[in-house]
Amino acid sequence: MIDLTFDNPVYLWYLVALPLFIYTHFFLLHNSRQKAMKFANFDAIKRVTGKDLMTKNWIILIIRIVLLACIILAVAGTTFWYSGTVNQNDFVIAIDTSASMTAQDIEPTRLDAAKKYATELINGVDAKSSYALLSFAGTTFIETNLIDDKKTVIKTIELLDTSATGGTDIPGAIITGTNMLLASEQGKTIIIITDGSSTVSAFLTESLQNALEYAKKNHVIIHSIGIGSETGPIGYLPEYYNISAIYNEDTLFKISNETNGKYVQVFTNDDLEKAKAEIEQNVDKAMIPVRLSYGLMLVVLTALFLEWGLISTRYRRIP
Repeated sequence: MIDLTFDNPVYLWYLVALPLFIYTHFFLLHNSRQKAMKFANFDAIKRVTGKDLMTKNWIILIIRIVLLACIILAVAGTTFWYSGTVNQNDFVIAIDTSASMTAQDIEPTRLDAAKKYATELINGVDAKSSYALLSFAGTTFIETNLIDDKKTVIKTIELLDTSATGGTDIPGAIITGTNMLLASEQGKTIIIITDGSSTVSAFLTESLQNALEYAKKNHVIIHSIGIGSETGPIGYLPEYYNISAIYNEDTLFKISNETNGKYVQVFTNDDLEKAKAEIEQNVDKAMIPVRLSYGLMLVVLTALFLEWGLISTRYRRIP
């Protein structure tokens, strides 16, 4: 996964001047040819020598176009992003606390299993990282801001309980988690633990896509842990109601696939350890920035020296 961003994109409008520069080059060249033809028959000289004494200076033109383009891109603050591994990441742990997480297909409940998973995952990350915790149902709540204190985050996880607000707003959790990572200068990762149930109007396809576009724009990787079987009894209702908490695997796969993250299924308690190990193998993934301004300015200096050398030798003017 690669991306190209600009700190000052308004300067990219100057690229429009490049076609004008090319037109001006040939216009002035044509005028110079017309003036020269008044004093010498260059066509006859070309027939005799086989050489065109009035060249179009293609090499000089190309060098100047490259030079101008590099200056504009450098001023625009061009940054190239690519997916790689880093020593440190900052994490937002997002845990679903909606009513469907009380389903008991994973003992004792999906929520308890999610809390255990998050705790073990944080303890398993060796790199010095900062962590934030949010819970979400119909509304997203920031439980802790980004801090480098594992114990505080884990203690807060242990105190989580099902939310009084109904529904499951995953797009809201993604947007909030992304906002919490905006100031981070390290790799940005959201680990979302949910059953993926679609239960509120905000969880429309368009809303989810908008949230994913926002996360991708800010170079956030999202790992999704789908917790629960495909159908499980809702814990807060008697089983004789025969109402199931629907597990939405497609949603979680889409979230991780579009953000270059990892999607893991946890269908049973035995899957928890396997899922933790799989995510731990990917926690060092991040979108890494390469600022191109210095390289572009080096190209500019090289182009200037090259142009100066050509004008002083091959294309020098003889009075």
